[in-house]
Amino acid sequence: MEAFVTGMGVVTALGIGVEENLRALKAAKTGVTLFKTNKGPKLKGGLLKSDEELKTLLGLDAEAQVPRTGLIAMLACKEAIAETDLDQDLRTGFINGTTTGGMDLSERHFQSLYMRQDPTQIRNLLTHDLGTVTDMVAQLLGITHYVNTLSTACSSAANAIMLGARMIKAGMLDRVVVGGTDALTDFTVDGFGSLMIYDTEYCRPFDENRVGLNLGEGAGFLLLENEKSLAASGNKKMGVCKGWANTNDAYHQTGTSPEGNGAYLAMQESLKLAGLQAADIDYLNAHGTATKNNDNSELSAIDRVFGDLDLSFSSTKAYTGHTLAAAGGVEAVYSIMSIQNGCVFPNLHWKDKMTSSERTPTTEWENKEINAVMSNSFGFGGNSTSLIFTKA
Repeated sequence: MEAFVTGMGVVTALGIGVEENLRALKAAKTGVTLFKTNKGPKLKGGLLKSDEELKTLLGLDAEAQVPRTGLIAMLACKEAIAETDLDQDLRTGFINGTTTGGMDLSERHFQSLYMRQDPTQIRNLLTHDLGTVTDMVAQLLGITHYVNTLSTACSSAANAIMLGARMIKAGMLDRVVVGGTDALTDFTVDGFGSLMIYDTEYCRPFDENRVGLNLGEGAGFLLLENEKSLAASGNKKMGVCKGWANTNDAYHQTGTSPEGNGAYLAMQESLKLAGLQAADIDYLNAHGTATKNNDNSELSAIDRVFGDLDLSFSSTKAYTGHTLAAAGGVEAVYSIMSIQNGCVFPNLHWKDKMTSSERTPTTEWENKEINAVMSNSFGFGGNSTSLIFTKA
């Protein structure tokens, strides 16, 4: 049974919605900008709207306690389901990938407690855990049949999409909203800073002189449906979630093996499940965080999978910042956009070829027919996931 992509929604530093994101990608415009933080200015891919503005867009009470992670997820999910009536008698699920949950509000409590010895903001901890955010979004969508939260670092949303597609294929669900969401928090920005992989300049994926990533916030969700659900919804097919695989090379807590063993297996197994060869992939949206380890590991794996093939590939992290758990969802939306628009998105800020490979990313907007896209999401702990989307 096929898992058809019939809806998509996205929120990133490039804007709210598919059209705003596509316009920025076409213009090669980054959403990563300079923000003031408690520890000095930092480049981040933040959505330029306050929580209050997001609540107004969603029609929520200004006093409602909803973490920013939930707010941007709600916007993306509402776009993904569009006019689809989820009240129909079909088995409907919601699977959300996130790593920050209500962290942004929890930080307000701790800032108040430790900076001003004021414990009165403790109510902000009520929405701290990851599942609370998922439940809030599911409640907004009216989904109760199956609700799940996945947290596997940067591969979270990709794993949510994979699980949803597997459940449709197994006949367990008729339709499912899948993807991920993460807001920017001090915890994540300072955490990556402590790992010494946060670039003080614009990140440069797959560039020999890259030094690290810029973080961003965002949410990306797909609506997957089987034929029964399509007959009821009348939605158009945008693509098919055709292949997927999740692997782990168990090399290091935060790094991946230099040979990219986990990434290699994820790409190979997703091709096998999709019934495709490497030559069938027209575009690869790489994980491409711009860290020394990740890009080296991923490019090694790409070389092993694609050999001498002339592959169009790029990372879109330089547009949005690395949106962590949301990255796989955001880039799944971008993958469907590349199929719909027949294009490859350029890899921003790239100048110098990595010495470890002869392969170079696509650096100019490329128009070409896209029949199959691979999207990579590789997380801490070696948690590597590859998804393949094809034309319907």
